Amino acid sequence: MGHATVPEMFLHRIAATPNNLAYSYPQGAGWAKVTWGEFGSQVKKAAMGLRALGVKNEQRVAILAGTRYEWVLADLGIVCAGAATTTIYPSNLADECEYIISDSGTVVVFAENEEQVKKLASVRAKLGTVMKVVTFDGQASADGWVITLADLMKLGESAPQADFEAVCKSVKSSDLATLIYTSGTTGMPKGVELTQDCWVYEGEAIDELKLLRADDVQYLWLPLAHSMGKVLEAAQLQIGFHTAVDGRVDKIVDNLGVVQPTFVAAVPRIFEKVYNKVVDGAKKAGGAKWAIFKWATEVGKECSKLRQQRQEPSGFLAMKEGIAKKLVFSKLQQRFGGRVRYFVSGSAPLSREMAEFFHAFGILILEGYGLTETSAASFVNRPQNFKFGTVGPPVPGTQLKIAEDGEILIKGRGVMRGYHNKAEATAECLKDGWLYTGDIGEVDADGILKITDRKKDLIKTSGGKYVAPQEIEGKLKLISPYVSQSLVHGNNRNFCTMLVALDKDAITDWAKSNGVAGEYAAIVKDPRTHALVKESITELNKGLPSYSQIKNFTILPKDLTLEEGDLTPSLKLKRKVVEKKYQALLDGFYSGNVAEV
Repeated sequence: MGHATVPEMFLHRIAATPNNLAYSYPQGAGWAKVTWGEFGSQVKKAAMGLRALGVKNEQRVAILAGTRYEWVLADLGIVCAGAATTTIYPSNLADECEYIISDSGTVVVFAENEEQVKKLASVRAKLGTVMKVVTFDGQASADGWVITLADLMKLGESAPQADFEAVCKSVKSSDLATLIYTSGTTGMPKGVELTQDCWVYEGEAIDELKLLRADDVQYLWLPLAHSMGKVLEAAQLQIGFHTAVDGRVDKIVDNLGVVQPTFVAAVPRIFEKVYNKVVDGAKKAGGAKWAIFKWATEVGKECSKLRQQRQEPSGFLAMKEGIAKKLVFSKLQQRFGGRVRYFVSGSAPLSREMAEFFHAFGILILEGYGLTETSAASFVNRPQNFKFGTVGPPVPGTQLKIAEDGEILIKGRGVMRGYHNKAEATAECLKDGWLYTGDIGEVDADGILKITDRKKDLIKTSGGKYVAPQEIEGKLKLISPYVSQSLVHGNNRNFCTMLVALDKDAITDWAKSNGVAGEYAAIVKDPRTHALVKESITELNKGLPSYSQIKNFTILPKDLTLEEGDLTPSLKLKRKVVEKKYQALLDGFYSGNVAEV
């Protein structure tokens, strides 16, 4: 449609389909519903409220909140005010918030609740550029520094529609739209500058792929502070489908049953958790139920292999699949709401085996790939042309090149303008318009990309052999439903070792069934738990070359979590952080140079 900016996309959407359902979100015991026309009115009030506060074009306004309807409202209000959104995860500590706000030059901050307001208040003396804090659920302060969202919208309520549209039209395609700070798996976070055109491109490219339709229902739980969440927002503006928003991870399964979405984007950890629960539940049922589950899974895998070759099962196999659907597959499909056409997985690698397991149950997961620096969606598998274990071909308009050392290079409208206030870091990764991603990959004859590992994560043993840790870690999760996270270690060492973190719920259930007493801390120390994990690692090693086999391991005293700083908000492992945290354990593996497994 030739829109130049996100505000243009927004104005078109609210004019084209004012009565269509745009958003729904939890309210009391039910779900509140908002049409595009109603959303347009609310965004106008928020945008003009920000202008009334003195916010100018390309100035930064931060959002410090979890994924919820008000996040989207604030974001569109910011962008339609001509400003740029600085995203901050609610899990960020006060000093991290201060760094991002100061580095970005943010002038207003949306803060979710009293907890987030208190963070800001604790570092207020260092937030010289911040003139106001706008809170969703908190209280206004006596000195006027904190106001409520309702207060802000009241400020913009009387502004004429013509003035609002004039502000929207003052925005240029090259203007800064979003400043997303990388989650910092290594070093200090860098602010990635994404322009208006980056998001227009993403919306148009996804529309061109026909992955989503106007009659789709999306369930959105992903962190909107992450670029993958933002892509879905842009796609919705372009296409006009309905989105149900609730970022509470513990509510995902319940919400899927209520919302009955046709499309959901997720990260691999969600699929791993579902897989663990499904397999563990079937095992615990035992007897005939476990036997039927295993039989159905094998039938599903046979059918999956055919469909991966673009063939449909027939004859006796089709009949068996019909029985398997009725007895087993339908139950998992209903858990997801019963209407999902497919999932899209991104942010971290999804193992081929995991994708094939769900496909066996009639659930298609399309893996995609991109970076914050490329506005997230750069590659994605297609429903009619997918290859498990790959991230698919490029999204229309994205160019791909593989460097001599295997590094993936990307060029296109989705690529960032640069790192905020970091010219040297920008020059290091942006050369002649090509973004050097730091990921290693290969392209097959069909132009489909497979990611083999992070360039910086590759382990080189003292024997000179390269080991891809993520692939090994993914395989272990598939073998054992009790593993939550693992870390392969061995850079400049003469063999590989592993740290293993167990899923608290899964291992506690196993312990009760196997006479292992005590709380989690006691369970992980029990020799029987050690034997359980050792069995899985022995199985893992059977499929690995000798130089990448795990020779020793330890079970960590607690799970690796976002709250403990071990994972990024998109649930990726902070490898260097975890290695530093458990350095003494890792060094101990090599002090006697004894291999245990």
